[in-house]
Amino acid sequence: MRLDKYLKVSRLIKRRTIANEACDSERVSVNGKTARASYEVKVGDVIEIRLGQKTTKVEVLAVAEAAGKDAAAAMYRELR
Repeated sequence: MRLDKYLKVSRLIKRRTIANEACDSERVSVNGKTARASYEVKVGDVIEIRLGQKTTKVEVLAVAEAAGKDAAAAMYRELR
């Protein structure tokens, strides 16, 4: 699954267009490297999102094409 779609489906970012813009402006990195919106997300990847002053770091636990509110939270685990 594309990175921008994963960010939207997992509800880390509300809209896919915003996820796409964040990737284009190099605010999203995967496994320590800046990632493009077309990056294929895999289980075990570590995604870091920098929006404003807030930085969110998560580990991908599952990849699903669609997810409800409860299932979306189970798609990743927050890291500190």
